[in-house]
Amino acid sequence: MVVSNYLLLEEPIRMASILEPSKPSFFPAMTKIVGTLGPNSRSVEVISGCLKAGMSGGWAGERGRVRLKSRCLSCCLHWQCADACGGNGVGWVGWGVVCIGSVIGFSIARFDFSFGDAKFHQDTLENLSMAIKATQKLCGVMLDTLGPELLLVNKSEHPIALKEDSFVILTPDQDKQASSDLLPINFSGLSKAVKKGDDIFIGQYLFTGNETTSVWMEVSEVKGEDVVCLIKNSATLAGPLYTLHAREFLSGLGDLSQTQIFAKIENVEGLDNFDEILQEADGIILARGNLGIDLPPEKVFLYQKEAIYKCNVAGKPAVVTRVVDSMTDNLRPTRAEATDVANAVLDGTDAILLGAETLRGLYPVETISTVGKICAEAEKAYHQDLYFKKAVKHVGEPMSHLESIASSAVRAAIKVKASIIICFTSSGRAARLIAKYRPTMPVLSVVIPRLKTNQLSWTFSGAFEARQSLIVRGLFPMLADPRHPAEFTSSTNESVLKVALDHGKASGVIKPHDRVVVCQKVGDASVVKIIELED
Repeated sequence: MVVSNYLLLEEPIRMASILEPSKPSFFPAMTKIVGTLGPNSRSVEVISGCLKAGMSGGWAGERGRVRLKSRCLSCCLHWQCADACGGNGVGWVGWGVVCIGSVIGFSIARFDFSFGDAKFHQDTLENLSMAIKATQKLCGVMLDTLGPELLLVNKSEHPIALKEDSFVILTPDQDKQASSDLLPINFSGLSKAVKKGDDIFIGQYLFTGNETTSVWMEVSEVKGEDVVCLIKNSATLAGPLYTLHAREFLSGLGDLSQTQIFAKIENVEGLDNFDEILQEADGIILARGNLGIDLPPEKVFLYQKEAIYKCNVAGKPAVVTRVVDSMTDNLRPTRAEATDVANAVLDGTDAILLGAETLRGLYPVETISTVGKICAEAEKAYHQDLYFKKAVKHVGEPMSHLESIASSAVRAAIKVKASIIICFTSSGRAARLIAKYRPTMPVLSVVIPRLKTNQLSWTFSGAFEARQSLIVRGLFPMLADPRHPAEFTSSTNESVLKVALDHGKASGVIKPHDRVVVCQKVGDASVVKIIELED
């Protein structure tokens, strides 16, 4: 059953009770965890470990345009369950719900295209498919592509060692070879943009003062188009960087035109245009690393809280990065990092994105497990009642039909202490609206596909709609059998619901005597009903 959501924050408790073991749950966390696969996490064995450990916070880019000053993350979210479900990407459970029994699992794997070539990522993807088959955990795929930004051009791809208190020249001449004394860049206007005494940061990660992958430099002199800099800390720069624009490219690739694109905000220009970007994007990645260079440290938390809130009320996923950096090299996070993860959950983030921690970190499996446990504990303290009131107030009156149904379903589920909410949907929109109100229980989205034929072959919609829910907090999609008619009758609705409930019981999602809230369409009417399960 559901625990009181804000007990830890609002009511007095025995401090010793904090040390009591957490009760086991079928869903370890409502918050999704995105793991980046790379050199230290691309083998079948390690990926399998990540899937089992909880890179399973979710079952899973730019509409129109996104400001060029922001970075784009293309969420190409695939089922990746072809082998696990019979070879065609879908496996049917009777006339009901796909992949809810032994195959249940909710995960997202991120592929970072700032390093590695196409073959590297293709091999990793194939390993992911094998790990899915071995673990019976479904997995979505994120493709992280680079938007326009200043890049260090290192054609040799060999690491470059920079020594503290030495000098290095930044030059726009990209034909020159990168070295410890000379760094070619892809921006010819740098000499006009800086002056003596200015700070310059180079590296893939936020400069903190003790990282060896980023360097802090001070402009010493400007010579023509070249900029001479004093190196403030020793560092080793490694890895090539590439740039791609996504939407126009994806629009010509058939079904991939439906791929969601998330805007990755990582500089002041993106922050200044946040509202416009949010309106055009499918979701937002809060890239605190690079943005933390542009913003004063004391301002970063304000950006995080406001950005997540704007995403929440807009019903679009918010993803937070750079949370447990120390676990790249250590088995446990710092106390500050653990608190940071919890605060991101309390702020309302949909997902935690692990980058270097899993890509090149020494403990990818342990990192995912640890972050998942922190998320689960923080969710118990989430002030859902306060958030619900704010969300309803923001929508205002009169509500749209779908908003009214979604908010009513969540209110009913909270009042009766339901174990889950089941939502029948064809586009996924109704389920995402329910998740927008942050219910304390999981939302199982039964996506009803529409079967079509051109007399030569059969195709169905619904898979994209289902998988794109993978990154939404608390939303767990399932795909119904496409052999059902597009317009459900009352009997077929009950048939699919029975199968969903039966498999939910078999897999431990729900138990006898639990209450379940069901949101479905009957004819032209939308209905919210409460079911109490029998033995």
